[in-house]
Amino acid sequence: MYLEQVLNKFNDKKIKMFVDMDGVIADYDVGNASNFDKKRPLMTSISKLEKLSRKENLELYILSISTKDEGILQKNTWLDKYAPFFKNKNRIIISKESNIGFSAKVLKANYLENVKRDSDLVIVFIDDDPEVIKEVKSTNPDIIILKDTALVD
Repeated sequence: MYLEQVLNKFNDKKIKMFVDMDGVIADYDVGNASNFDKKRPLMTSISKLEKLSRKENLELYILSISTKDEGILQKNTWLDKYAPFFKNKNRIIISKESNIGFSAKVLKANYLENVKRDSDLVIVFIDDDPEVIKEVKSTNPDIIILKDTALVD
């Protein structure tokens, strides 16, 4: 309910919501970044997001990092199977292999920093990693940042 209460404050605005995958909608196996397409879906979070995807003023995005380039295909395959309501054009999966020297937190913060803004747009970001949240908050103070737990209450 908390997430819906937050979003309902902005019914008169367009909302772009960026959601992480690992640990938010897919079970995160510590130390095992490969075989993403075999990760267990977190159905409570997925169901809530699917319901929210029907809101007329809300556009859902995936914003995820892949360790290797091949992980992009795996993550898209996983989304096709478990969360197809995330449109292909709204799946931002960034490979660290193609962005050597940049951490996941910097890659996400930089991406969000470059999202075009206007007075009728609200940006919401959901992640489970405290370091990512801290980085995004420091570089994007206008974004509403929520922990993954906002999806389960």
